[in-house]
Order: sequence, then structure tokens, then C-alpha cells
Amino acid sequence: MMQQFEAAKDRCPGALVLFRMGDFYELFGDDAREAAGLLDLTLTSRDKGPDAVPMAGFPHHQLDPQLAKLVAAGRRVAICEQIDDPKTTKGLLRREVTRIVTPGIAADESLLDPARSNWLVAIQPERRRGDAATDAGRAGPGRIGMAWIDVAAGRFEAAVVVADDLADHLLRLDPAECLCSERGKAEVEELVRAAGGSRVVTSRPDWWFEDDAARAALDKALEGRRLEGLGFEADDTAGLAAAGGILAYLEENEPAAVSRIDTLTPWRPGLRMEIDEASRRSLELLRSTATGRREGSLAGVLDRTKTAMGGRLLGEWLSVPLVDRGAIVDRHEAVATLLADGGRAARLAETLAGIGDVERLVGRVMTGRAGPRDLERIGHATSMLPRLIGLLSDCDGLLGDLRESLDPCEDLASRIATTLREGCPVYGRDGGFIRPGCDARLDELVELATGGKAWITDYQAREIERTGIATLKVGYNRVFGFFLEVSRGQADKVPPEYVRKQTVKNAERYTTAELDERQRQVLGAEEEALRREIHLLDELRSVVASQRARLDRAAGILAILDVLVSLADVARRRGWVRPEMTAGGELEIEAGRHPMLEELLPPGGVVANDLTLAARPPDGPPPGTDAPAILLVTGPNMGGKSTFIRQAALVAVLAQAGSFVPAKRCRLGIVDRLFARIGAGDDLARGASTFLVEMSQTARILNRATPRSLVILDEVGRGTSTFDGLAIAQAVVEHLQGSVGCRTLFATHYLQLAALDKLPGVANAQVLVQQHRDELVFLHQVAAGAADKSWGVHVARLAGVPSKVIERARDLLLALESDAAASPKPRRKPVAAEQKSLFE
Repeated sequence: MMQQFEAAKDRCPGALVLFRMGDFYELFGDDAREAAGLLDLTLTSRDKGPDAVPMAGFPHHQLDPQLAKLVAAGRRVAICEQIDDPKTTKGLLRREVTRIVTPGIAADESLLDPARSNWLVAIQPERRRGDAATDAGRAGPGRIGMAWIDVAAGRFEAAVVVADDLADHLLRLDPAECLCSERGKAEVEELVRAAGGSRVVTSRPDWWFEDDAARAALDKALEGRRLEGLGFEADDTAGLAAAGGILAYLEENEPAAVSRIDTLTPWRPGLRMEIDEASRRSLELLRSTATGRREGSLAGVLDRTKTAMGGRLLGEWLSVPLVDRGAIVDRHEAVATLLADGGRAARLAETLAGIGDVERLVGRVMTGRAGPRDLERIGHATSMLPRLIGLLSDCDGLLGDLRESLDPCEDLASRIATTLREGCPVYGRDGGFIRPGCDARLDELVELATGGKAWITDYQAREIERTGIATLKVGYNRVFGFFLEVSRGQADKVPPEYVRKQTVKNAERYTTAELDERQRQVLGAEEEALRREIHLLDELRSVVASQRARLDRAAGILAILDVLVSLADVARRRGWVRPEMTAGGELEIEAGRHPMLEELLPPGGVVANDLTLAARPPDGPPPGTDAPAILLVTGPNMGGKSTFIRQAALVAVLAQAGSFVPAKRCRLGIVDRLFARIGAGDDLARGASTFLVEMSQTARILNRATPRSLVILDEVGRGTSTFDGLAIAQAVVEHLQGSVGCRTLFATHYLQLAALDKLPGVANAQVLVQQHRDELVFLHQVAAGAADKSWGVHVARLAGVPSKVIERARDLLLALESDAAASPKPRRKPVAAEQKSLFE
């Protein structure tokens, strides 16, 4: 048995092996020690002494929850099952690894978060011949090959990106597992670590990622389709190598998942709004920074979806909003149609609520692990498709396109409905899920296995006539099998060939040779009936698998429809409006509101504010409006500056994702890149201070922003000396004004920057406060003009700083303001030399 265990370990290096022994899964040696800590199991051993092999285990019915814990901890798990039947096999049972689960290829419901995709990402740094870096085993300058797949959904993409963009992609995808070559592991681990977060990095043989091996794997998986025809180009080699590595990994661990793949899609920049990692975190698009959960994020506000696949698609729409104006308008038109016809939208929502997660159910079918209940759920979902098509019967635009593309799948729904009973069990081994009348042979076996009513009636009549016992009955139960029951008053008439089997309160139970023979037939029929049901289940699973492409298309359409209905529902509940998308550089918001605050606060609790910006490219024509491109927002802490600038970015994301927006009116020119630097913290792992992190993010914005971008900056320059910070902040504004001209919201406490409104396209705004006696009242209203005070001491008082400290701070503030107002006196000592740079 231990030889079998060691063979399983050799077959699955680096995996924890769950070794089936009777009704338990056992782990041995180092596996047992590691699993004991992760699963809170007790370590034991069959032997004593220093060489005893540690063991740990759990009952077989706990596999799903224990497997979920191991995968969540980032472990690779191999499940080694008993192949032989213990009832018919003497001696050692054969055992084989039947399944390998890793964080990136998990496909079972119990292992996945229904609200998010589960990505496996392969990373292959581009290597150029002749580069010293390549000879040293490091990437050539600048480019990284990437491929990513959601195994449960079969979605497969590849790209080559610049190294600086890798962190953005990793944050967008948030992969469960990263894959790389053994040679590149150290480099990839550093790249992944630099992107932040804790992610599993798995290395595999270098040859998996070589061009020839990768192209051979892709050719096999894509059934010979030319990569050029799919949109790939000659310089996509590193991305294709990463895709080949993924296919090799699937072949090693989950070969059936390869059949789930329909195509490989090239990812291209410029087709979606680009949002960098810092901006995603600052804006809380998918998860709240406070809790790490969907609740409290923008996705949490919008998510009224009825299916898990719709919820996942909503997250993708918010992560990568559109930049194609026509496609955005199509989504807006669909939402407007559903908003105008609330009855239709309600019926669609009610129907979608019964659909389930078709996308992942199909994934289970393709891996051969779909049970009766999974297939029943697919049958129920397909049976709802004609109703959905009917509800969209008179729609045009995007909704009409969805209707025309939605296959009713009536043949598949009928096949499943005529094969399966209602209320199927989860597992095929439980039996009783095939509908009576579906299979004549199974019906015979079931009749025989349950005793056979016709046979019982006939035998009972014969025995009554033969023995003269009028009260004689033939019965059957699963404990005692068949029996003849005779009341005690008739016991003297029992013939000698009857053998007593059981005594009950008022009767005796007997058996006969004929009954015993029937018993043997029944027992055999039960086992054969279960085998027959499992055979029919396999046939049905194969039929459903053959319709994968139809089901995948239907699942994609259902997810889109679900998101559109959800967006219409939010717009109706919250009173949101349709944004007008333009070809210019406007950002006009009348009575805009912060969507997450609006969700948290009672009705009327959010103060609405207006905003008007217009891009002013330095080498472009005048915008045709007096609206500024850059708005400098001043005012005290807690006054609402960050809320105001954030809500502008969130409105842009919502509009280009296809949603209505929280405002009275909105006009928006397409935003190609969104940058939101709002707050920063130390990066201790990389030795970066708050100020260095802030400057790195600011540098990225200045180097990558275009005239069509939207830039949100909050408190640039803090974290260093006042004059250094002020100088940097002013230089940043001047660069954005003179060299970029993009729409910019710049919140600051440097009141001196207000003088920059003399520059073309720069204006001031302030958040209003009122002082009532010694109290400060925050109005959360934004008005034109610059603030004349920071009110920092008042805010400190609100925060609970001791009154003695507050009084001293006021005295010092008055003194400092007096000194600043006075004319400076000449210095007696020579002026110190200019501060040296950090590198001198």
C-alpha cells in the first residue's frame, strides 16, 4: 500500500496526495504534517518509535469541504482512489490518481467563488537571442508574454504586454494561480510579488514554453485553426508560448478541460478603457478596500443580477469599460428599453432567477464530473430559453440581437426532461434519477428490485389457494427481503416447507425456496439497475457535452441579458439617468452623486454637485467652450474633496460600462485611460515609503496620460517638506496643462496653487464650510473659487485632539501666519547651497 502511495507521489510531484483507504482519505509523511496544520487534523501513526510514519485523515464524505480548504490555501492536491471493488476483490486493492486539483484549474462549485472568475495565468518573459539578460536566464527588455484561462468557463486569451503593465493585468484578473517555466521562476516570482498580493506561482518544465512545443499544443487544442486567422501576429510569440504552457499544464492535471476550449483570443490594448492597479484600488471597483468584499464596492452597488455568470460579467464590464462609442450607446439603449418597460424587465428577472450558472455547469459536463442534479439544472435552464426569447420578441437594437442569437435548445431540453426525474440526487451512485418509461430494461430491473407487484400478487394468490390460509400475505422490505406473513390464528395450517424467518406481534413470517430464489434475483437486479442508470447518465452527459458550443453561446447571451436587466433595475430604484456619449472631450455632470455613498446613506443624504471639464490638447483646436481642463479643488479635510473627485471617475466608469449614472444630466466624451491617485501607503516589502509610492504613481500618470484621459489626483506632494511638495504639485499641474491637456481633477491643501488659474484651461473650485461660533459645519457643496483656509486645527479638534494641544496649535498658527505676512528680513548668514539631489 505504501508503494502505491509513493507511486502516486512520483506521479504528482509537489502535490498533497489524498489516499483512499476504505471510508477514509489518508495522508502520510510530510503530506500528513502539512495537512494536519491546514485542516486541523490529528497526527497519528500505526507504528511507534523515531521512524514512525505520520498519518492524518478524514472521512470520505468530508472530501469537498476539506479540498476547498486546501485549494484556498494554494495547495495542489492529488486524489488517489480505490479502483477495485472491495466486495469482489481479495487482497490489495488497486489505487490510481483519478484527479488533480490546483487553485488555477479548480472547476467544482464547492471550490469556486460564484461572483468571480477563477483565472490561471501563465507568464513567459520574452527572450531575445543575443541579449545578455537572456543569456543570464532573465527576460529581454520590456515585454512579457501572458495567457490566461478560466477553466470552468473555457475562456482562453493571450497577449504580449510591456513589463510595466503586468501588475495592472494581474490586478484586473486576480489569478488563483500563476504558471511559469522552471528557468524563469525566480524572475516571475519577483514580477508577481511586485504586483502586490499573495499568489501561488507554479513552475513546470522549460520545454513546455518553447515555441515549437507550444504551437504543437495549440494546433491540437484548436483543431488545426491557424493562429493568424484568430488575430495573432508575428510578435505575439511570447504570449503563444505562455498559452502552450497552460495547455501542457491542463494535459498533466485535467486533460478533459482542454475539450472545453473553443478558441484562443488575442488581447489588444486600446479596445477597452485602461485602468491601472492604483486606480482600481482607489475607486473600489470590485472590492471594498476596508473589507476586501464585493459589498461596499461599485460592483456591489450595481449587482442585482439573478445568475452567478451575470454577476461575473458585471465585474468584467466594470473592470474594462468600453471605448467604442457605438457599443456603449447600444448598451445604454438596451438599458433604456428595459427601464421604460418595467413589466418586461420584471418578467425577465423572474425567468433569469431560475437559470442557474450554466457556464460552470457546462464546465463540469466537459470534465466528466457532472452528476444527475447538474444535468437536471442544465435541462431546467434550457427549458426557460423559449420564454426568454418570447419576452424579447418585439425588441430591437442590442436586445433584438440577443434574441436572434439565442438558440432555444428545445431538443436538448426535451432529451434531458424525458431522461431525468425531477429532484435528482447530486451523485449518480445514489440512483433513482432516471425517469420511468425512459428505458425498458431499467424499468424491468426496477420492478424486479422493488419486489415486483405483479409477481407478488400472483404468488400470493397461488399460496392462498394451495394452503387454504385466507389471511396469508406476501411482503417485502429492504431489511428482511421477501417473506410470507401468517396470522397466529392460522399458524396450524402452515405447510412443513415453510421456514420461520421472523416473529412479529400478531403474526409469524416465513420463507420458502421460491422466495429465496426471488430474493437473489432482487439483489442482483438492484446492482444491475444502478449500473444501468449510471450508463444512461453517461450517455446523457455525452449528449450534453456534444452541445457545448450551443450551451456556451446561450450562457454568454444570458449573462449579458442578466447584466442589462440589473443595470435597468438599479437605474429605476436610484433615479439614475442615461449619459450622453459624445465624440469630444467633455465631462459635464449636473447634480452628480457618489454611487457607493448613495447606497449607504438614507435618501437625500448625499449632496449633489455639478462638474464641467473639457479636454484642451496642446496641439489641438480650442474646445469651443470656456470649461477648464483642470480643476483645482481646495478645502478642509472631511469637506468632501476626495468624494467629489472620485465620483467623477466613477461616473465615467459607469457610463462606458453601459450603465446609467447617478446624476440629473451627464455628457461624456470617451475616456481612453483613467488614472486615480487617491491616497498611498508604504510598501514595506519593497522598501518604498509613502512618498516614493506616490511619486511612482504620479510619474506613471504623467508618462502615460493622453488628451482623452481622465486624471484624478489627491494631495500630490504630501509626505515631504512643504516647499518640496508645493513645487512638485505645481510642476505636475503645469505639465498636465501644457503638455497633455487631459481632463483633470486636482485636490490639494496647497492654497498657493490657486494662482495657477491664470493658466489657460485651469480653474479653481472649493468645498464649502461654515463656521458657527467655534464649530465647523461641512456643507459638502462644491463651488467656484479657491478656499482661503485649510481649517486643519478645527478638523484636529473634531478628531478628539486634547484641547490643550488645540489651543497651542491655534497660537502657533497665528504666529506663523503673522510671520508669513510680514516682509522677510535679510539673512545675515550666507545662503546655503542648493539641496543636492538624492543621487549626489
